[in-house]
Amino acid sequence: MSSLALSASARRTLPPLVIACLAATWVIWGSTYLAIKFALVSFPPFLQMGSRFLVAGVGLALWMRFARHAPWPEPRQWAHATLVGSLMLGGGMGGVAVAEQTVGSGLVVAFIAVVPLMIVLINLCWGVKPGRLELAGIGVGLVGVLMLIRGQGFAASPAGLLAIAVACVTWSLGSVLSQRATPLAPGAMGFASEMICGGVVLMALAAATGETFAWPPQPLAVAAWAYLVVFGSLIAFNAYMLLLSRASVGLASSYTFVNPVIAMALGVTLGGETVTAFEWSAAGVVLVGVVMLLLKPAPRG
Repeated sequence: MSSLALSASARRTLPPLVIACLAATWVIWGSTYLAIKFALVSFPPFLQMGSRFLVAGVGLALWMRFARHAPWPEPRQWAHATLVGSLMLGGGMGGVAVAEQTVGSGLVVAFIAVVPLMIVLINLCWGVKPGRLELAGIGVGLVGVLMLIRGQGFAASPAGLLAIAVACVTWSLGSVLSQRATPLAPGAMGFASEMICGGVVLMALAAATGETFAWPPQPLAVAAWAYLVVFGSLIAFNAYMLLLSRASVGLASSYTFVNPVIAMALGVTLGGETVTAFEWSAAGVVLVGVVMLLLKPAPRG
């Protein structure tokens, strides 16, 4: 199913806000992975991600508090934000940036397409059992991942493979917990608190690993970092968190079958990356598995 077909179907059943959030995660996030690679020239992985989410989170929190008069999160909600932020941003986005040091951005996103499969498996802990089509999708997706890691990009970088695997697991776990077990503060204040807490964790990782800021930064790196703050964090990340609160985790994660196509195309055309025919095929197999998950029959009411 193409993204246009899915979009047309969604317009008949989904609220406009959900459709707008889907579009943001599909299109914007597909371009942020190349921006991460460009920013790595001057901003090392954890420092890049930590500063990005801190700036976005603090700005959003101040705007919500003083412009919209939203209350500050309660201590319990801050604790939830710390846990979810550590998983999704510290482990998830931190791992992505680490992986992109040695693996092309397009291949990293192709691997990330396995996230909906992981979410289905993690939901088993809450008694949510996958149907036959979902199980088939998981099987197809895992075959695609096995093909992908045998390609040239990941075979040449075991460290990059480990980093992106950790990123996918922690992001998936954080996504499920934010919906089922550790709710954040209501609305955008909750998203802001998660970005603040995740940003602090990432900055701590930057300090622990001895990362240093390259001065003066290259103009392209600064522009990429600013793009990540505004579009990647304030718009797309908040859109994803809003989807988690208003739609199923599977639908919220549907960006994973659009992002690889955008990211791989941008990586080849603008980033000078090389993607072999075998790796394109592997990415296609992963995406088939994800689409099978999204095509699961609706429950009868």
